[in-house]
Amino acid sequence: MLPCADPEIEEFWMKRSAFGRLPSAVISILLAAVGGQWSAVVISRCLMQKEKWQNRGEGHRQRLRDKFAEGGLDRFSDEELVEFLLTLGTPRKDVKLQAREALKKLGSLSGVLSAPIPKLMEISGIGPKNALYLNLVHHVAARYLRDGVKSKNFFGSSKAVFDYLFHSMRDLKREVFRVLYLNRKNELIADQDVFLGSLTGSAVYPREIMTQALEYKAAALVFVHNHPSGDPSASAEDRKLTKDLVWASQLLMIQVLDHVIIGHNTYYSFADDGLIQKSIKEFQQAFQSSVSP
Repeated sequence: MLPCADPEIEEFWMKRSAFGRLPSAVISILLAAVGGQWSAVVISRCLMQKEKWQNRGEGHRQRLRDKFAEGGLDRFSDEELVEFLLTLGTPRKDVKLQAREALKKLGSLSGVLSAPIPKLMEISGIGPKNALYLNLVHHVAARYLRDGVKSKNFFGSSKAVFDYLFHSMRDLKREVFRVLYLNRKNELIADQDVFLGSLTGSAVYPREIMTQALEYKAAALVFVHNHPSGDPSASAEDRKLTKDLVWASQLLMIQVLDHVIIGHNTYYSFADDGLIQKSIKEFQQAFQSSVSP
């Protein structure tokens, strides 16, 4: 139980806040006069207990700050990291329980960071300010990754694609189909979500993607979608859709570099498995057969 954590003392602290930062002894006298049910001795004891508890919490927060300054995040558990972030919005309160509950309810660190603000506020002890800080970290990280690939020949491998997008896609509860539009140097022009929901061949329209590619003057494309189950294995529907997209891009002389499926901390690459090149060869054979006399 926290020091002074009962209804009467909660009322006491509400009254205390009205006096701002007056010295404790002065507050004791004033509150004794205002709320006669407390003696000056009881109030002084409560003040001492509260301040001792707050100082102990500040010591723990300082240890977290020192731990980060000395070794970065490598020495932090997920619970300590969430706790550290929560202290930014709750500077004078122990937030270990809130951090533990957030991870339990949302499943993982990335689940906590990517959760919408209303979802975070469903957790007891996490208010609007805490939720805002956690949500902000997610968006800052996404922008950092996006800025990091601008004007760089960054998408030469499936691992580069995974590193760029796994933070924002691995824990999504619905399937999202995303397209990366690249120039001739494989530099990112734009990335765009083109579909949300259960992925089927009729849900993603190659014509719309190719129209957008022409508008961006893209020379190459990378397709990415997630599997909420966490298993990135390609389904028969995934394979058919990939073939349709490769064939459509070949008609416009736009290169498809890869189709990456993101799971929980892992991924599947059509290019690494040889299926992109296989689809290109099948298109070329079919095209040659159609024009041969």
